[in-house]
Amino acid sequence: MRERMPNAGSPALTQPRRGTVVQHTATSVVTIERFIIEQERMHPEATGELSGILYDMALAAKMIANKVRRAGLADILGATEYSNVQGEIQQKLDIFANDTIIKAMDHGGRLCAMASEEEPDIIPIPEGFRCGKYCLLFDPLDGSSNIDVNVPVGTIFSVVQKITRGRQGEMEDMLQPGRRQVAAGYVIYGSSTMLVYTTGQGAHGFTLDPSIGEFLLSHPNIRIPDEGRYLSVNDSYEAQWDEPTRQLMRKYR
Repeated sequence: MRERMPNAGSPALTQPRRGTVVQHTATSVVTIERFIIEQERMHPEATGELSGILYDMALAAKMIANKVRRAGLADILGATEYSNVQGEIQQKLDIFANDTIIKAMDHGGRLCAMASEEEPDIIPIPEGFRCGKYCLLFDPLDGSSNIDVNVPVGTIFSVVQKITRGRQGEMEDMLQPGRRQVAAGYVIYGSSTMLVYTTGQGAHGFTLDPSIGEFLLSHPNIRIPDEGRYLSVNDSYEAQWDEPTRQLMRKYR
C-alpha cells in the first residue's frame, strides 16, 4: 500500500540510514533541550525564542502522548458531533490535542498567532500575554480516526516569522511559501513516541523515554537514502496530476 507523501516544505517522513541511531549510556544522554541549546550556541544572534517554541511543542507532545496511550481507558475514543474546517468529523482526541497545544503555546510571549486544522479562524494570543514575532501552524492529531483501531497518529507543525505590522498575526502571516518556514516538524504517537524537527540545519529525531519523561536524541541528521526501496504517493489524486507527474509515476512503477 502506498502512503501519503509529506507536504512540500515539511521535513520528509523518512527512516534514518542504518548506523545513525544513537546508543545512549548513563553518561551520554542527549535530551532535546540539551540538543537545542547546543544548536543555539552555533548562532550567536539567536534570541532563544524559536528554541522556546520547540520546548513548548515538546511539552505538548508529551501530554498528548500520555492521553493517546490511555485512550481506551479514559473515555476519549470516538467521534464528537462537530466537524473541522475540512468537513471531517472531529474525534475526542482531536479536541484534546488541539486544546493542549494552544494552552502550551499561547502564553510564552513568542507567538503572535496560531492556526489549527481544527479551528475555522486564526487563534489569537489572549489579551494580557505578550505577542512575539512567530506564527505556529499545526494539525494537532493527523489520522485521529485511526486511533480506535490502534494505528499510529501524529502531530504536524510549522513555524513562520511574522511579516505584517501590528501586535497580532494576520492571515498574510499564515499563508507564506514553505521556503519561508523557520522550523517544521512532526510527532508520531505509536509503539513509541518520536519527535522530528528541522530548523534548516538537518532533520533530527528524538524518542520519548517514558521512564524519565524526556525526549532523547535517537536519530540525528536524518537523510533520504541515495537509493530508496519504496515509493510513497497518494494515488487517489492521480486524476489531478499534470502529465509530467503522471509520466514520472509511471517511470517509478
